[in-house]
Amino acid sequence: MRWVVALAAVVVALVSGPVPASAAPAAPEPLCAVKDSRIGELSGLVSDGSKLYAINDGGTKVQVFVLGRDCKVQKVMSDRTDPFDVEDLARTSDGTLWLSDTGDNNKGRLTVALLEMSPAGKVTVHRLTYPDGQHDTEALIMDKSGTPYLITKDILGEARVYRPQGPLASPGPTNLEKVGTVKIATTDTQGGPVGAIGSVLVTGGASSADGTVVALRTYTDAYVYAAPDGDVLAALQRTPVRIPLPGEKQGEAIAFDPDGTLLSGSEGVGEPIRAVRGAAALAVAPSSDGKPAASSASGGSGSDGGGVPVLPAAGIAVAVVGLGWFGFSRLRRRRG
Repeated sequence: MRWVVALAAVVVALVSGPVPASAAPAAPEPLCAVKDSRIGELSGLVSDGSKLYAINDGGTKVQVFVLGRDCKVQKVMSDRTDPFDVEDLARTSDGTLWLSDTGDNNKGRLTVALLEMSPAGKVTVHRLTYPDGQHDTEALIMDKSGTPYLITKDILGEARVYRPQGPLASPGPTNLEKVGTVKIATTDTQGGPVGAIGSVLVTGGASSADGTVVALRTYTDAYVYAAPDGDVLAALQRTPVRIPLPGEKQGEAIAFDPDGTLLSGSEGVGEPIRAVRGAAALAVAPSSDGKPAASSASGGSGSDGGGVPVLPAAGIAVAVVGLGWFGFSRLRRRRG
């Protein structure tokens, strides 16, 4: 398995090169440690400033753990709905929690789902279908109007972006449409379960409380994008600020505090929630002509050339995808 991961990492690195970190971000600081054994697979996180809301990867019922700023569980919101593979969490301004039941390691699901949990704990299931086959998706971003964006996990660093074609139905399914891509280049940040290739795998998403900043993360880094008008798709085409998150065992959770602090977390009992102060303020808004502004950051999306271009040899790409996903899927448990 290690040689497969190494091969994939080498190919991606050859066509993109490592991405330098932005100069401005502060280093992550521990906020608290998640020591409760019930949260051993932290995958999604949101914050309202006073409390944290956390979910586990997978699961056989819906559970949202409400934590204090000391990472101690204050209560558990639960429902008997049995998800397949919950991967991310978002929260809208009305207090509704959205669980992204979109994991699909083996690419075998006919539908994925968003689970809508009201502040009272009632769950509504919204099933979704992709227009182009199955995808493993671990990142959810909700814009300030309540439109969900799903960002796929792609071994070659070009994640696909989908959103519903119309209003969510229950149980659905509602058709998704592909609306863009996000290119993630390799970095030299250490961490994650799969070596260097983990730096291009999108494992979580988040938006700020006012919807003007959005973020994606990989196993090793966070990318912060300006969304001054709340347009997530436009934001993901801008040059982001890269924030290294080194040393996380299996980093999948990311969130913003209302003050713009970026929070990140990893699977594993006893792993810390870490904070990067002032992260949202680092995002660079577009210039007055509407074009992406220049930034000291590198390695993001759009036409700025910071991502992974198409591989020069299609045969290499096919081989890396096949071998990489075969090995990578063996690392993860099948859930649901």
